[in-house]
Amino acid sequence: MIIEKLKFYYKHKWLPRRNKRLAENIHNSAPVLTDDASKAEIHVLTSSKDYLMLLWALKSFYHVSGKRYPLVIHDDGSLGDAEADVLMKHFPNARLIKKAEADAEIKKALVNYPKSLEFRFSNHLAPKVFDFFHFASRERILLMDSDVLFFEKPEVLINRIEDADYLKNSVNADVADAYTIDPAIATEQLGVIIPSRFNSGLGLIHRQSLAPGVVEDLLALPGIIGHFWRIEQTIYMLCSAKWGCELLPQEYNVHLGSGIKGPVRHYVGAVRQQFYDEGIKTLLNRLTRRS
Repeated sequence: MIIEKLKFYYKHKWLPRRNKRLAENIHNSAPVLTDDASKAEIHVLTSSKDYLMLLWALKSFYHVSGKRYPLVIHDDGSLGDAEADVLMKHFPNARLIKKAEADAEIKKALVNYPKSLEFRFSNHLAPKVFDFFHFASRERILLMDSDVLFFEKPEVLINRIEDADYLKNSVNADVADAYTIDPAIATEQLGVIIPSRFNSGLGLIHRQSLAPGVVEDLLALPGIIGHFWRIEQTIYMLCSAKWGCELLPQEYNVHLGSGIKGPVRHYVGAVRQQFYDEGIKTLLNRLTRRS
């Protein structure tokens, strides 16, 4: 019984507090001024639980890339005023869209798309689809989750974003397919090749690939409404399959082991603790050595 209590305390009390103290090192970093002249725009959905991770994700990208893409932060409804203030302090030129504002606009934008409207207001990840499209001011969107860290300049990703002749969506590869629909059924229904291991946590997305009419049609596919976090990724995958897509190189792949194997790592749920133990510690050590 005592051992179980100690394990519970370690996992649910001590570890979260220690992670928070480690992540709070980001507060000492300088603000990032983004550039409205850029051709691409970063869109992120975040929460009160993940906003410190998001600070690390964004600061690490801007630091290693040297880019200053404009930034749009979408609140999932849990972001408090103090947390929003912290984000705006670090990114003074960013646009932060509170959920109430987004809900009001999206409700009007989707009035003629009933399936989309129902999905948008019933799934907490749906804003990544509809809100990113609606509020994007550029055709090229850099899609980024809060649990991503950059360790070197992501040359291939940047090149694809900035190459005017590159017209595909391009994302990192997952460890396995995580879709709500059988790829064979999707291929039969849509007549397109379904990409394997598509992950919607990091990549280049062309805004028009997410057009409301396209998404509305996809939501009519049999069986597509499934696992609450796989459905958003499935929609991104299908939109990209119809638009044209290509996975980023292997060094961008999601993996569940330890070790940084490329310029960026996406610390998905199964390895979330490594975001702190490996990712933040590595970045802090590198910054310490350079100073």
